[in-house]
Amino acid sequence: MAAIFLTLKGVSVHLGATRLLEDLDWTIHRGEQWAVTGPSGSGKTVLAHTLIGTHFYTGTITTATRRISIIEQQHRFRNRPGSTELYYQQRFNASDADQTITVAQELADAGWDGSETPWLDSLHVRQLLGKPLIQLSNGENKRTQLAMAMLQSPELLILDNPFLGLDAEGRATLHSIINGLAAKNIQLLLITSAQEIPDSITHIARLEAGKWTFQGPRSQFQPAPEATVPALDATILARLKQEAQDNAGASFHTAVKMVNTTIRYGEATILDNIQWEVKKGECWNVSGPNGAGKSTLLSLITADNPQAYANEIWLFDRRRGTGESIWDIKKRIGFVSPELHLYFDTGATGHDVVASGLFDTVGLFRTLNEEQETLVQLWMQLLSLWDLRSRRLVQLSTGQQRMILLARALIKNPPMLILDEPCQGLDDGQTERFRTLITALCEAFGTTLIYVSHYSRELPGCINHFLRLEKGATVNA
Repeated sequence: MAAIFLTLKGVSVHLGATRLLEDLDWTIHRGEQWAVTGPSGSGKTVLAHTLIGTHFYTGTITTATRRISIIEQQHRFRNRPGSTELYYQQRFNASDADQTITVAQELADAGWDGSETPWLDSLHVRQLLGKPLIQLSNGENKRTQLAMAMLQSPELLILDNPFLGLDAEGRATLHSIINGLAAKNIQLLLITSAQEIPDSITHIARLEAGKWTFQGPRSQFQPAPEATVPALDATILARLKQEAQDNAGASFHTAVKMVNTTIRYGEATILDNIQWEVKKGECWNVSGPNGAGKSTLLSLITADNPQAYANEIWLFDRRRGTGESIWDIKKRIGFVSPELHLYFDTGATGHDVVASGLFDTVGLFRTLNEEQETLVQLWMQLLSLWDLRSRRLVQLSTGQQRMILLARALIKNPPMLILDEPCQGLDDGQTERFRTLITALCEAFGTTLIYVSHYSRELPGCINHFLRLEKGATVNA
């Protein structure tokens, strides 16, 4: 029997009156590579942060090393010293994007002295050294995080949902990298879904509601049965449909029209001669590998990219640059993305985040009237979020936070929804419920939908049009 590497005995974590982990026992031996899976909100990320000392706990944790590194789900960008704070649209403004530090500077701040090291090539980071952090794709971002972690020479490396937001190629690359790390005898702990477990993982544990439901060798693990998705409340849907009948913003024929649209930053062409038309009520899937230009394409629609004015782009039958304000556009669009998620105050309550969608603000800065309060309640009840209304985002799991932001995008019942990887961070049950909800809404309200996802299994049933981007150009889907 190999030596014991890590032991938990009776470990519990509480946040106020909320129990996050309860009486966990766990033993990891040297050479064992573990994955922890389970539904959203089960305590997986709390467990990871407890192991690195972030959370107060009762019980005992004994480890054979203090060299523990964690790779978070999201990497928060930093500006150059002395420049202004980051803002969401910054990545689309060529001059302002230069205010963020490069990958090389980030690695230097983490302790890299510029010398040749094996991980530059094994993690595919060398070609990224001169690139600003804010311009990294999801896959590039994850590899940069891995490089920073490797600078600490960890004996235990914790990866929290590392495959989120990666395309098929990015996921395959990361699987290979993780297997390579395991081959170098680095102890790994992955928090991941049961569908994304690298070959090098030898043991699996499953958490549900802060308790273990399985621990053991991978060969003995059986994925949980598919969750039963409860039907949407027909009474609430009917009330929301009634509220939306007088929505004047729904009067248009063409939601989006792009004519020869090209976006360049310096010598780099991000979008190349895009011809695209989205008519009212159509439901589109936009796909393509990381770095293909999908986020830039969406930014032209959501009024977050100033280069829209240099192109022929029509939104809701009106050409951009003919006197409309950014807020005229945003009030007709419900939008959510993993990047937008980063800019919300984690101290805000679930209620206030959902309500902020009525005003297209990142935060709630005004008092709601009775009608608006009713809308917040109806949408939170429809998405089974009402019990989270008084809890702060920091107290919620990533999946719960994402559902709150989805409710924020939906609360105006806007004529067009733009959902960029909306199921990222959701468990299988939440994903299926969300797919059902989006199809029901689009069918009930005639909503125009633009939906970005790397997974075909996440697409709502209402999707009937497809746009695929590769290297900034459209290809046959």
